[in-house]
Amino acid sequence: MPVARPVDRPVVLIAEELSPATVEALGPDFEIRHCDGADRAALLAAIADADALLVRSATKVDAEALAAARRLQVVARAGVGLDNVDVRAATQSGVMVVNAPTSNIVSAAELAVALMLAAARHVSPAHAALKNGEWKRARYTGTELYEKTVGIVGLGRIGVLVAQRLSAFGMNVIAYDPYVQAGRAAQMGVRLVDLDTLLTDADFMSVHLPKTPETIGLIGTEQLAKVKPSLVLVNAARGGIVDEAALYAALKEGRIAAAGLDVFAQEPCTDSPLFELENVVATPHLGASTEEAQEKAGLAVARSVRLALSGELVPDAVNVQGGLIAEDVRPGIPLTEKLGRVFTALAGEVALSIDVEVRGEITDYDVKVLELAALKGIFTDIVEDQVSYVNAPLLASERGTAVRLVCDPESPDHRNLITLRGTLADGSQVSVSGTLIGINQRERLVEVNGFDVDLEPTEHLAFLTYGDRPGRVGTVGVILGDAGINIAGMQVSRDAKGGRALVALSVDTAIPADVLADMQHAIEAVSARAVNLV
Repeated sequence: MPVARPVDRPVVLIAEELSPATVEALGPDFEIRHCDGADRAALLAAIADADALLVRSATKVDAEALAAARRLQVVARAGVGLDNVDVRAATQSGVMVVNAPTSNIVSAAELAVALMLAAARHVSPAHAALKNGEWKRARYTGTELYEKTVGIVGLGRIGVLVAQRLSAFGMNVIAYDPYVQAGRAAQMGVRLVDLDTLLTDADFMSVHLPKTPETIGLIGTEQLAKVKPSLVLVNAARGGIVDEAALYAALKEGRIAAAGLDVFAQEPCTDSPLFELENVVATPHLGASTEEAQEKAGLAVARSVRLALSGELVPDAVNVQGGLIAEDVRPGIPLTEKLGRVFTALAGEVALSIDVEVRGEITDYDVKVLELAALKGIFTDIVEDQVSYVNAPLLASERGTAVRLVCDPESPDHRNLITLRGTLADGSQVSVSGTLIGINQRERLVEVNGFDVDLEPTEHLAFLTYGDRPGRVGTVGVILGDAGINIAGMQVSRDAKGGRALVALSVDTAIPADVLADMQHAIEAVSARAVNLV
């Protein structure tokens, strides 16, 4: 854990160029120092006495750097991504990591529109030809956006901004996002459709999804075989969501018209077959590269650093949370976030209403933070934004989800119990409960959709509901064994002999979608859900 400084003013180390407004926002309470974060030796020397470290993307904050930082309390990334910060190592070192999750959303949305226009009007090759002394008006005849259909894949904050801007172009906007309710989309003038419908109907497509195991390769060979040959595809979200090999083949063979790309599976990317094609316009991950976005990011992390070093709650912290929270409540925060992620996996959609039920001794304290933690977990895996304690309630409101915190000092079976209970669009209910046990406050799942369980919420979990019949648990074990997946823990529960049953699994590695489907088919499960808490 960080040790206290024997000086009056904490040291804030700025390792990369930030806007002057960032330093001003920090104020006079800190000693500001500077170093070149890309110079490894300089960084390791300078970080030794720092209480806070401010970086952008060039400074690598890994286990070595954290080990050299004897007093470090917070690492602040003036931007959205955290690829250059080892969050796990920071957490293990007791160092808070914060970023600026909403600083670049306008810039990213505008770049997506710019790429769409550039690809539709052949701006890049026409520009290159003209600079080369060639006047090729006929060769570069383009396509209007007006009255065309654009498909937005992922209707989170950036997707919404893109939809709003393209509506102003007179486009018909459709979207695919299983975690947005149709009524909410309709309020924005967007029609929700399934992915296959979007692929077949769209003249233009823009991707705005988070990068998760489920979304990697989401737009691949099979999907690109369904689109119009006139399609213009834009990806300014995350590299890897669009399969680059499949995209190259589709462009090369004329099965789609053009593409605009700002992100790539491996970055930096300076050598790709896609760059050889005239119908591709590409930029080097410029989504956040505007003066406005950089200033917003700097101001946001400056505020977070001030909060962190004064011991207050930091809404944009992505790992450990500081703040004026009762010590008895703090251990429940990470458990509640995990319950939220499990809830989302079980629901498979955004609930119409969610109750965050807190029972037991901790209700003597202010437990509002547990409601925020639940919402943070619920939305972490379904939006492209970085979810924080600030934007989680807004995300729920935007999706028409009513949220209620329910407290009860009575908890018959556990000293403290946290339950997330939600109602879905079809009227069905989803619930998951957890508690902390023992002197070490170990996390346990104790209820899933009405079934009693006792399972540690490890990194990889799965839940299958099926009819209670002999041999089905063994079948699950055989399929996982054949797939090379080791079972760390298993709980079987049922509502009655021969009735409904639940098998809850903790496994060492993520269960691929096809393996999960095989298990569901083999035991005739009515539902099969996996969740990865990494």
